Amino acid sequence: MKYNCLNNISKAGLVHLSSDYSETTDIKDADVVFVRSAKMDEVEVGEKLLAVARAGAGVNNIPHADYAKKGIVVFNTPGANANAVKELVIAMMLMASRDLNGGIAWVKENAADPDIAKTAEKAKKAFAGGEIMCKTLGVVGLGAIGRLVANAAVDLGMNVIGYDPFLSVDGALALDPMVRHVTDIADLYKDSDFITLHLPAIASTKGMVNADAFAQMKQGVVLVNCARDAIVDEDALLAAIASGKVAKYMSDFANPKVAAAKGCVVTPHLGASTEEAEDNCAVMAVNEIRNFVENGNIVNSVNFPAVSLGGVKPGRVGVCFNGDADTTAKILAAAGKIAASASGLRGTIGYVLIDAESADVAAIAAVPGVTKVRKIR
Repeated sequence: MKYNCLNNISKAGLVHLSSDYSETTDIKDADVVFVRSAKMDEVEVGEKLLAVARAGAGVNNIPHADYAKKGIVVFNTPGANANAVKELVIAMMLMASRDLNGGIAWVKENAADPDIAKTAEKAKKAFAGGEIMCKTLGVVGLGAIGRLVANAAVDLGMNVIGYDPFLSVDGALALDPMVRHVTDIADLYKDSDFITLHLPAIASTKGMVNADAFAQMKQGVVLVNCARDAIVDEDALLAAIASGKVAKYMSDFANPKVAAAKGCVVTPHLGASTEEAEDNCAVMAVNEIRNFVENGNIVNSVNFPAVSLGGVKPGRVGVCFNGDADTTAKILAAAGKIAASASGLRGTIGYVLIDAESADVAAIAAVPGVTKVRKIR
């Protein structure tokens, strides 16, 4: 089994690959690919590619919908870098409340002053700020990162409001009971002193923080964005900063519009850039790939359903298809004598795992809609 790393992947993860895996520098020759931020829609992959593992959460750099139609499974690593991003969000709120950047810059500018200690006592009032304790934080998106941010903010003495129309039962149970969940984002906007975004950049979220959203927010709100820059309408943002509606925009996404703009503090995509996060993501990505390659199981895929039959058994076959429940039935009928099976659908993208004494691979491949059949053992 050959793997290709499109980005540097932590050795803490790669060491978990067995001797059955060897690295190739030619992506067209790879069975599996590990990636972080490289744009895969600009990369030509080979026909033999089985899976891609993103060492991180966001997958907007991978054409996962197109890959699904070709039977290429795309994994991500939700939660593996959550603590790193949480800590950056907290740091950004503190930076926005206390003018640390301004104070540090003043000290550097006056470093040659022999009486700098005395001068600083007079100058420091220009950098005085406020505290985040007892302020209200609105958390938009309560996934792995959003929940950690919300709970940490409660521990710091903040009042926390959460909004997530897709909040699961498990997700709700993981939240501190002091977090107030609202079903209307307008309630979060109007009550929050700080707002932090934790949602993917998809069609329904791109530009969602727009002029209408800013109009609903408190005067002098601080907006923190460690999710994706596309979520914020930056023209509307700059207008909101100019009017005083937004006091500070703390972003982890450098682009020409906000990089040097007044009221914007921008970091170079540092959210998951910690040694611990990179190690965690790599280990999780490798484990997902091995579970899929060696057992046929799909866990944490962004373009295929979750399907598992546990540890591999003789006669196991994995089938990717584009169809519906009837396609599943036809695949199972074509397989022959089945000992066990598991299947799932994600829209029209489906996956079937079969344990059979002697599955008829050719018959399965002939079923209309089947995109890939793999004999796992």
